[in-house]
Amino acid sequence: MTYCVAIKLNAGLVFLSDSRTNAGLDHISTFRKMIVYERPDDRFMVLLSAGNLSISQSVREILQVEKLQDPDSDEPLTIWNAKSMFDAARVLGSAVRRVHERDARALKSSDVDFNVSLIFGGQIKGEGMRLFQMYSAGNFIEATPETPYFQVGESKYGKPVLDRVITPATPLEEAAKCALVSMDSTMKSNLSVGFPLDLVVYENNRLQSDKLVCIDQNNPYYRMMHNSWGQRLREVFDSIEDPVWDDAHTDTPLKMPADRLGELKKISNPNEKLI
Repeated sequence: MTYCVAIKLNAGLVFLSDSRTNAGLDHISTFRKMIVYERPDDRFMVLLSAGNLSISQSVREILQVEKLQDPDSDEPLTIWNAKSMFDAARVLGSAVRRVHERDARALKSSDVDFNVSLIFGGQIKGEGMRLFQMYSAGNFIEATPETPYFQVGESKYGKPVLDRVITPATPLEEAAKCALVSMDSTMKSNLSVGFPLDLVVYENNRLQSDKLVCIDQNNPYYRMMHNSWGQRLREVFDSIEDPVWDDAHTDTPLKMPADRLGELKKISNPNEKLI
């Protein structure tokens, strides 16, 4: 399993992925789920992958050479000459379908699903930043101000903090911190997600980035964040009053009013619904 998250902000883009791959309790390996495509002053793109490792690796390899016929040009489209991120995403979708055509039948005969999920984002000179999530069929959707982030892989544990913190106006540094907290929450609850982590922060219109880092469990910032987050969560939890059964010590008793409790006790039919 894996966990990847990408965030689109007014100020830029944040990408974060883990690198743990497991095929059973006794077979755990490390494989990078992130790849960066960069041509300074022309384009900056990042691809994150989750799902079947053999499929995602094949997609990444084919993407390097995949060509898509452009009806408006005699030159086939590639990720390196595409004039927009949308066209680059179309090339990626074509690469996914190429792998499906080649491998899906053989995988199915071995009871293996064609399972791959991708996040692809960045910026090409002449247009704004864009972020896409791609599915196994090669189709994709684009991030919007209402949905400014995408997750693939083991996403449920890291989603709540993203929903509470991230908006398009969130500063890049704060979004990077939020992504790391999201990853930390995921690793705390799921052993199939693990170190090292790959983090990229891209500033809008820069068309290159020097903020790429590989994070292990000994990284000083990550250790500080991990310890602080756990401690502060416990402090907030402890600051909330325990439930009580009367109004002697709190303005918010847990016990329901007597008339409502009476209604509950009158229900004799176990199939009767309480509304």
